[in-house]
Amino acid sequence: MVSIGIDVGSITIKAAAVEEGKLLGTLVDETGYDPSKAAERIFKDLLSRLDIPSSRVDGIVATGYGRRSVSFAESVVTEITCHGKGAYFQFPGVRTVIDIGGQDSKAISLDPDGRVVDFAMNDKCAAGTGRFLEVMARALQTDLENFGNLSLQGLKPARISSLCTVFAESEVISLIARGEARENIIAGIHESIGARVAAMTERISIVEPVVMTGGVAKNKGVLEALEKKLGVEIVVPRYPQENGAIGAALMALEVG
Repeated sequence: MVSIGIDVGSITIKAAAVEEGKLLGTLVDETGYDPSKAAERIFKDLLSRLDIPSSRVDGIVATGYGRRSVSFAESVVTEITCHGKGAYFQFPGVRTVIDIGGQDSKAISLDPDGRVVDFAMNDKCAAGTGRFLEVMARALQTDLENFGNLSLQGLKPARISSLCTVFAESEVISLIARGEARENIIAGIHESIGARVAAMTERISIVEPVVMTGGVAKNKGVLEALEKKLGVEIVVPRYPQENGAIGAALMALEVG
């Protein structure tokens, strides 16, 4: 039988299907203003894409900030547990998980068997998250998809003293007015994010291997800045954005 995991994030909603310990497929969509309808839609779309009849679905677990909006889920599980589970599935042996999502970031410490032993979380401020990067990319009139690559071209990263989204945007606008190169500004933004996330991560015991998940893991600039600040190599799994949904689907096997 097939188990389904649905991760309802602040910006995107993710779904994953697992059968007998094998990942069948994943899907990512926008959460929008109605998480409940988004959950129903992505569930149906995932089954349709994988050609799985609903009668084969044996368990559904929801996670993420909007997990309680998934009315048809048999169980809800915290994102800390699901991200740990998903990361260990994708990269067996991982001991530290850094997840940066749309509006929060978290660092998770796992034991050798993949169980969560400690975590630190920043859910009070959007600084350094996907939403923060969206605002910065808009201020710099560039595509978010190219943001990471552009930062790697910065020869002299600009100093960004604030990571409050509003104040940082004002700093960026001032730097633009002074004629600072776009690449240097973006590099400075990524260095600031790296410093903030590294400080949060250092609140737990960092043991390698280290895996980075969440949509921001696709940003090479953030990844490189974080590696420099922590002094460790960070692995990005094949499905960083869908990691929480994968973990939720695996949890469905246990709670079903």
